[in-house]
Amino acid sequence: MSQMNQLVPAKSGIALQATEVPAQYLTFTLGGEMFAVGILNVKEIIEYGNLTEIPMMPPFIRGVINLRGSVVPVIDLAARFGGQKTGATRRTCIVIVEVPDADTRHDIGIMVDAVSEVLEIPAGEIEPPPAFGAKIRADFIFGMGKVAGKFVIILNIDKVLSVEEIALLTGSEAVLPEAAALPGVA
Repeated sequence: MSQMNQLVPAKSGIALQATEVPAQYLTFTLGGEMFAVGILNVKEIIEYGNLTEIPMMPPFIRGVINLRGSVVPVIDLAARFGGQKTGATRRTCIVIVEVPDADTRHDIGIMVDAVSEVLEIPAGEIEPPPAFGAKIRADFIFGMGKVAGKFVIILNIDKVLSVEEIALLTGSEAVLPEAAALPGVA
């Protein structure tokens, strides 16, 4: 990896500071809108299915999946943003992301309509989040990336999937059981 102040060769032959190197984002659709999350947060993308529902959870928590022996909660992003629950189609995916919680990290699945592609969006092409008019909370938005003349909403995944806030909303500390044994999930 390059150090922060080392020069990095660019395609044009002009050297860029490492802080100016475009970041990569995984883009996906949700309710007809294009969203993105930093690729460094993404662990894997899996096919939608085999969810175990948990009773008395808010609508945005769709259930849990067994991911190689670990219990991973799955969040419906559309419902998390205050919309309707996402209907599963053949393109529906679960993106497994890693989010920080104090001194640990948790794997959380996010349910999306369809994964699009990995894009590089230079920092100069990212505008600050809008002050009003967005369908989701402003603190959920890291910025608005300009890609091919259109905006992509870059999510602040640490805020969207805040472990403390989700625990508060569910009234439970057991929302993110790291290795808890749930009935029917082995």
